[in-house]
Amino acid sequence: MGSYCKFTNQGGLVCGSTSVEDLDELSSLLQVPLVAGTINRGSEVIGAGLTANDWIAFCGLDTTSTELQVIESVFKLRDAKPSNIVNEMRSSLIDAMM
Repeated sequence: MGSYCKFTNQGGLVCGSTSVEDLDELSSLLQVPLVAGTINRGSEVIGAGLTANDWIAFCGLDTTSTELQVIESVFKLRDAKPSNIVNEMRSSLIDAMM
């Protein structure tokens, strides 16, 4: 399973052959948005071509611009400024302590 998906706290990418029902169920269990897609010009082995966290993602050289756009949007990488994430974590910690 780990080779065919990649998840962060912001979202997730699963292999393109995942059914809509499975995608909806997994998204509701994880409470993050999920998208079915590919990496490295159509490879469904997401884990072999992509590594990501809340701030950045690295992918293989064969990844197309369309695949990059999907990755940026599902993992919300354009909004991933460290100061924004630190502020979110700080407010979550304060809420948890109160």
